[in-house]
Amino acid sequence: MLKVSQATDVGLVRELNEDSILVGPKNVFVVADGMGGHVAGEIASHIFTATAESKLSSEDTALDQDGLRYLVIDGNKAIFECTRENPEKSGMGTTATILHLEEGAAFWAHVGDSRLYRLRKGELKQITSDHTYVAELLANGSISPDEAEDHPNKHMLLRAVGVDPVVKVDTGELPLENGDMFLLCSDGLTNMVTLSAIQGILEAEECPDKAEALVELAKDSGGLDNISAIVVEYYEE
Repeated sequence: MLKVSQATDVGLVRELNEDSILVGPKNVFVVADGMGGHVAGEIASHIFTATAESKLSSEDTALDQDGLRYLVIDGNKAIFECTRENPEKSGMGTTATILHLEEGAAFWAHVGDSRLYRLRKGELKQITSDHTYVAELLANGSISPDEAEDHPNKHMLLRAVGVDPVVKVDTGELPLENGDMFLLCSDGLTNMVTLSAIQGILEAEECPDKAEALVELAKDSGGLDNISAIVVEYYEE
């Protein structure tokens, strides 16, 4: 059994919500955070979720790591083709974080700096890796975590969906345990709210709509960006 909550919000500063989320068929969940000027980011993220929803509704394909990878590749093609037909949108793209749950297993695919977390037995773990310049500097030891927080290129993506004709996609598989909880979110949440605060909301039994509570917390903390969250709780029958 799955319990799902979802929320997306423009935040308190931006004029447009360039995030797009999908609670789709076949227990597939998507968060996409668009990028690009002249409304192009909003278009890119919506093309991605619409393409994923169409593929999931019309095709009977396996949703293992390869299946999710091809969902991202299909979205990449759709965005890139839109750019070719509309040169004024050149450079538009989106992050993409996808989760699929089935009996006993969780599969994921990821590009960009939206994130997938798993909460299990009191431990909140980031499953995906950020495809950013700062994350790469951190990984090779060039900067410290404190320096990363205020780095001028903190939001520079090294990988996004739709920018190039070919996209490299991270994928993975995780075993499922009763009570596992997953959070998919855009960086409008994680840049505003500490992980301990996020975990506090996820663990709060008296909080029926955890995604909405996370979004409101990000807005209370400044809401400098669009904010999106999908929370998926897994319970064995």
